[in-house]
Amino acid sequence: MLYSKSTPEQKRIRLRELLASGEVQQFPGAFNPLSARLIEEKGFPGVYISGAVLANDLGLPDIGLTTLTEVAARAGQIARMTELPAIVDADTGFGEPMNVARTVQELENAGLAGCHIEDQVNPKRCGHLDGKAVVDLDTALKRIRAAAEARRDPNFLIMARTDVRASDGLDAAVDRAKALVDAGADAIFPEAMASLEEFQAVRNAVSVPVLANMTEFGKSRLFTVEELASVGINLVIYPVTLLRIAMGAAERTLEAIAAHGTQEDQVEKMLTRSRLYELVDYEAYNRFDAGVFNFQVPGRY
Repeated sequence: MLYSKSTPEQKRIRLRELLASGEVQQFPGAFNPLSARLIEEKGFPGVYISGAVLANDLGLPDIGLTTLTEVAARAGQIARMTELPAIVDADTGFGEPMNVARTVQELENAGLAGCHIEDQVNPKRCGHLDGKAVVDLDTALKRIRAAAEARRDPNFLIMARTDVRASDGLDAAVDRAKALVDAGADAIFPEAMASLEEFQAVRNAVSVPVLANMTEFGKSRLFTVEELASVGINLVIYPVTLLRIAMGAAERTLEAIAAHGTQEDQVEKMLTRSRLYELVDYEAYNRFDAGVFNFQVPGRY
């Protein structure tokens, strides 16, 4: 009922255990708090919160327009609805190294288990689009050092994302990944790798966990979890998948209403009323206060 029983500190310990398990972990992207609860129910070990999804949900493109306040607030709302650890996309850290430091502490306060900070310049853009630019190595390292030094919980995961593959090639990405680990990164997110061999090269270069981003319509083929496990990937994210599926269904339903004057032919594809009530756990609220949920849900719905 209400929020998760696990504390943020417990979730951070759990995230560390998952990454140390030797098994690849799949973290689907939640686009709202209820979808995080669904991810948990379906047996996944963790939740990912995409910066692109947070921006798109506000009707904005993923070009660095969201603020720390918006990201921390929404990520916190998502994280508190699940017992699973949640990792959030912190973009470039929302400013200079001192801003990065504050970002980490605000995300700790919001209950996140970890975040990743990237090496793009501002304004940033989606990691699978052309025309990205990255900061120099010194600036990238300062961001990660600031993040690592600012955290108060040593189990809060600081992940470094590098987008340098797109601009300078694989060798530059490998070299930068190693430098970011030396600066204090607990894990590496090499963005827009072109092949399994490229993921393998990063994996071989660093001793910390490595993430693979399996976003649709991107630079990377949608490798299976077995393929990624075969090259030593520790964590796989599906950042925008649920939002794209949900918005596609919403668009089709609106088109049906416009075309037919009713949503009747879409009802069988919907989450039923009873299933929705199950996800939001009406029964638990009823046990707490019988005046909250004292009715029968119709069978069809």
